[in-house]
Formats: sequence, C-alpha cells, structure tokens
Amino acid sequence: MHGRPRHFPISASLAPVVLLAFLYPHAQGADKIDKTKPDKPEDAKVSIEPRHRPADPGPAAPRSNIRVDTTLVLIPVAVTTPMNQYVTGMERENFKLFEDKVEQKISHFSSEDAPLSVGIVFDTSGSMGAKLSKSREAVAQFFKTANPEDEFFLVEFNDRPELVNGFTTSLEEIQNKLTFTQSKGRTALLDAVYLALHTMKKGRNARKALLIISDGGDNSSRYTESEIKNLVREADVQIFAIGIFEPSSSRGRTAEEMSGPGLLSEISEQTGGRHFPADNLNELPDIAAHIGLELRNQYILGYTPTNQGRDGKYRRVKVQLVQPRGLPPLRAFWRLGYYAPTR
Repeated sequence: MHGRPRHFPISASLAPVVLLAFLYPHAQGADKIDKTKPDKPEDAKVSIEPRHRPADPGPAAPRSNIRVDTTLVLIPVAVTTPMNQYVTGMERENFKLFEDKVEQKISHFSSEDAPLSVGIVFDTSGSMGAKLSKSREAVAQFFKTANPEDEFFLVEFNDRPELVNGFTTSLEEIQNKLTFTQSKGRTALLDAVYLALHTMKKGRNARKALLIISDGGDNSSRYTESEIKNLVREADVQIFAIGIFEPSSSRGRTAEEMSGPGLLSEISEQTGGRHFPADNLNELPDIAAHIGLELRNQYILGYTPTNQGRDGKYRRVKVQLVQPRGLPPLRAFWRLGYYAPTR
C-alpha cells in the first residue's frame, strides 16, 4: 500500500495554499485525473487543473481529520494512479470502508480544501550542513501550496528540539527563521516529534499535519520509539516525512542512520501520511511541493461505527476502492486506525 512513488513532471500553476505529498511533481502544480462518471474507457481523461480560490467559502465544512465526535468518524483519503497523478471526481460508490474487518456505511462524503494547521519539523544536526540550503528550498516550495487561512509553526532540532516560531500565518516569518539555521550536534528526532505534537494542540484548524525534513535516525532523544509511535497513533495529525539519506553502501553509516528510513516510515504511515526518501538533494523542493498538494486533494469519508463500545481500544480502518471504469489501477492512502473513546 505504501510503495515509493515514481517520478512524473508537473507543470500547472497553483494559487497560494500550504504543506506536504507523492514523489516528484513540479513545484507549481500536480497532474490530476478527473473521473466524472465515465461511461467508457475513452471518457477518462488526465488533465492538469490550476486551483482557483473560491470567492465565498460558504458555511463551515465538517471536520476533515480522523476524529470521533460523538458517533462520527472522519477519515481523509488520497487516491492516485500508479504514476502518482491525483484522481478527482470520484463518487461515494467508489469507496468501501471497514473497521476491524467489518464493513461500515459511509454516511458522509466530500472532497474539500480546508484550512490547515501545519508544523515544520526541521533537522539542524551536524550532518545536515551541506543539505540545509536545499532543505530550506523544500520548505519554500511547500509553502507555495498554502492558502491564507493556513497557520504554521517551526520546530528545529539537533541535540534537543526547540520551538523556534509558534503558530503564525506569515510564511515569511518562518522562512526568515530558517535563513539563520546552522547545523551542529546530534539528532533528537523523537523528542522533536513529541514537541511538535504537543504544540499542535494549540492549532485552530481541524485539519492538522506535520512535515519532517531529516537526514537520519535518532541518537539523542529522551523519548523512546515505542512512546512516540503510541503518541502518533493517538494524535489527530497527518505526518509526512522527507528523508535525506546516504546510500546504504556508504561507509561510516551508524546504526541510527541505518534505521532512519524505517523509523520515518512507521511514524508517518500510521497517520495516513507517508515517508519520501530523497536520493538526490535536487529532488527536495519537488517532493515537498507534492506533499503540500496531497493535502489539497483528499476525499473525506465519514461513518458511524457499528461497534459503539467506548473501550478506548485501537480500531483498525481499511479503505477499498471500487475501480472506476476506464482508469488504470488506483491506490488509496488513509490513516490506519484510531482509538475509540472511553466515555
């Protein structure tokens, strides 16, 4: 379900919006497949669509992150082709949803571009020296997908994490802080994720996400992998990560660096986000822009669980696609589960 996406170019322009996605579209837009009830294969067309800002947002949309509000669970789902083109225009009938292997009735269905609260988690450890410039560019490209209602904060980490900039709607404020970033010290990645999730509790938008940019595993945190993985499962935050790793054949790679890709994958995939390894520093801006676009091209599936028990147990969620006629095999990405309420 979570294989690494292939490279494909993107050329459409995009109005300003915010944050993270699938690998390697051009920084200014993303290909989309618009599936609007095709009756035969030739009706399905791939088109590049610039995003237009609505003149009037209208009434407040339902909350779009996975969440239990009384009896309604909402799950964001991204759908792509094998070439990582976003698929838009799908209908409720194209989705099946299961909780603990029991099919659920989808009572709410929408596709929305709701405001985001986003945390940038930026590695400034000693090994990041030559990688800082492209990492800053990645954040800048990510910001090009933002909209005016989005808000951001910045956590930098080396030996320990630091909240360098609290929530702000000013992209320039975050970028100015990154301009003076210097690399030194070790890597407290897990502690940084903890701080970011704690900070996210102050976010005012229902949709929340983290973008992690790091070049290795953890070697300086007080929190353990197990503690952070449990915290991530409980949090209502999608996590996307860009991993800047040396080739596995490189000499001198530490055990922490070797485990870095697996750690970032496990943390992000639990939340419905993903980890994108970067083989080349020049890929960073395109990857970051693609992540931002994924957050803008998600379906929201809502259901009332048949299991009404308030036992606090983890419920596993699975989404299946009913393949539309005339389109290539599609892939779906979603949060893998949630904790039931306790009262």
